[in-house]
Amino acid sequence: MPSRRVTIASPSGLHARPAKLLTEAARKHSLVIRIGRGEDHLVDASSILAVMSLGVQSGEEVLLTAEGDQADQALAELADLLSDHDT
Repeated sequence: MPSRRVTIASPSGLHARPAKLLTEAARKHSLVIRIGRGEDHLVDASSILAVMSLGVQSGEEVLLTAEGDQADQALAELADLLSDHDT
């Protein structure tokens, strides 16, 4: 299963706006996409409540995983979004 580690660039971490943008981007793909601090604690990246429950702060590293066709492309898109300081 493809995965990527990403450092959260948003000054507010994964709070409401960045979490909303992430979940919207995740829902565009017909894949199972998960996010978390490590392999043992991953949540559904298309659920804003699940993403916000992680409490990820700016500068923290998260793990993204995806299952399905074009998983690498989806992970690259989401990693770009999360590493964008303006998100």
